[in-house]
Formats: sequence, C-alpha cells, structure tokens
Amino acid sequence: QEPLVESGGGLVQPGGSLRLSCTASRSVLSSNRMGWYRQVPEKEREFVAAITSGGLTNYANSVKGRFTISRDNGKKSVYLEMNSLTPEDTAVYYCHSYLGVWGQGTLVTVSS
Repeated sequence: QEPLVESGGGLVQPGGSLRLSCTASRSVLSSNRMGWYRQVPEKEREFVAAITSGGLTNYANSVKGRFTISRDNGKKSVYLEMNSLTPEDTAVYYCHSYLGVWGQGTLVTVSS
C-alpha cells in the first residue's frame, strides 16, 4: 500500500474548482507538517501550500487567495481546495509529508 495517496484530480474549465485529497496509510506520516507541491514538464517542482500540525498555513504567492489547505488528523488526510482555476494551474499535484514522504501525484488539467 502506498504511504500517501492523492485523489480528486481531473479536467476542469477555467474559473472552476477542484478539491484534492491526500490520505496517509499511517498517522505518523500525517500528524506533522504536510504540504502540496506541483510540477509541469521541464520545470522544477514548486511549493503550493503547507499546513502545520496546529493548523497554521502558508501559500505560494501564485495561489494565495484562491487555494485553501486544510487537514483532518482523525482521517489522516490533508486537502487542497482550489478555486478560480486558470490554465497556469495545470500540473501534477503532489502531497508531501515533511518527514520526507511523497505521494505519486494527481493530474489537474485546466482547459476549455
């Protein structure tokens, strides 16, 4: 079983919304700082958002005000609510535990 599993990716029109989920197989992987990153071909993987164990959040300037990261420790899950999506948001989105574990990624495509 994969340690971190993402879901919720897919095709959405510009201006639309998507909610990504990441669920950990063990609570130790999700009880610390968690984050979302994204990557497009031939570009460096970039930081999107992070949330501490206490619920404090950080966002990249490119998504601030549009994306919201949250967590549910009881469900061993972290979420990314994405609103007002543009084609520039098209990427593979990766869930990350700051203990050093990455998910396999989920593809988000924003296109008409």
